[in-house]
Amino acid sequence: MENNYPEISFDNTEFAFEYKPDAALKKAHFLFSMMGKSWLVKIGTRLAPWAINAGLPVKGIIRNTIFSQFCGGETLEETAAVAAMLAKYNVKIILDYGVEGKEGEVNFDKAGDVFIKVIDYAATQPNIPFMSVKVTGFARHALLEKIDGLMKAGEGSLFKRFEKALAALPADERAEWDRIHQRVNRVCAAAAAKSIGVSIDAEETWIQDPVDMLTILMMEQYNKEKPIVYNTLQHYRHDRIKFLEDSYAAAVAKNFILGSKLVRGAYMERERRRAAEMGYPSPIQPDKESTDRDFNAGVKFCIDHIDRVALVVASHNEYSNLYATQLLKEKGLPLNHPHVHWSQLYGMSDNITFNLAHAGCSVSKYLPFGPIKDVIPYLMRRAQENTSVKGQTGRELGLISREVIRRKG
Repeated sequence: MENNYPEISFDNTEFAFEYKPDAALKKAHFLFSMMGKSWLVKIGTRLAPWAINAGLPVKGIIRNTIFSQFCGGETLEETAAVAAMLAKYNVKIILDYGVEGKEGEVNFDKAGDVFIKVIDYAATQPNIPFMSVKVTGFARHALLEKIDGLMKAGEGSLFKRFEKALAALPADERAEWDRIHQRVNRVCAAAAAKSIGVSIDAEETWIQDPVDMLTILMMEQYNKEKPIVYNTLQHYRHDRIKFLEDSYAAAVAKNFILGSKLVRGAYMERERRRAAEMGYPSPIQPDKESTDRDFNAGVKFCIDHIDRVALVVASHNEYSNLYATQLLKEKGLPLNHPHVHWSQLYGMSDNITFNLAHAGCSVSKYLPFGPIKDVIPYLMRRAQENTSVKGQTGRELGLISREVIRRKG
């Protein structure tokens, strides 16, 4: 059986950058070279938001550099060109409206309208199987934090603690929660009707419990026959393997397919700082090795229970992506199993994405879009991430350099 599977090498730069003409490859090399200079990133991440807010003529520079590298366009329609280009190489996309959430009931309702517009658009495209949603786009942060605090203070299962927390809310806040539930339900119902997956993003630990509960309720309603709703599990948290096992038990008990997008995580420094300031135990793993161990254990758990679990391996770690393919091979399962998907951010780790796609895996790029001024926070995080993620910029540069040399041949 093993011999029937294609060889996958993330060192293959020909497949990785086949979609980039020479000029685009050189442009990417320049950009990652700049992001490798931490002092320059520190200055840029402060100046860019200020310049945009001050109305200085910097949009063109941003559009042609970091924006074009990491985003699909300013409008939903502009993403079509990127989607069509990626489709030629068997790469799908996960659409993400990259505008940060704005507070207020009117804005929360508008967010629902935008997400449904994204779903309707995705349904017209052949290679957009998912879109991404943040519950904080629908909900007041302070209310989520209050419910989370009540849940953490309670005892029993997630469901029991959630019910007790809601019962403890005053009538106006309970009504506010019901509106949040209705907004998320409206989006998930639209997605189910169009067979588009909804990936619900992870949040900080102090608001995550109600997000988890809401996501499980959506899965119970819409994941009966096939996976529509996916929860995001951040494995830099030391409790996520237990949570994954508990979520699976709930899926079995309530007869739904568990949608699990596994990530390492995005808020580590903020989490540790808050825990130290407020004097509670850090929810974060003690070291990277523990995070890697739990992430890979999560991948194995999902594939071991693949009949009941739909998995998205959302990772830039080469070993973890390859590990998922190895587990499928060991079980004699196809690399394009309908319950297994891989994903990386647009603009990063092309060596992973395009080599997986070339091997026949179901893989996507996470593609944010939105007005430049509104996606600046996302872009600044990408710039900072590429200086703080150990070896990421160096790895990208090395691969691009090798491909430039190969083409000169």
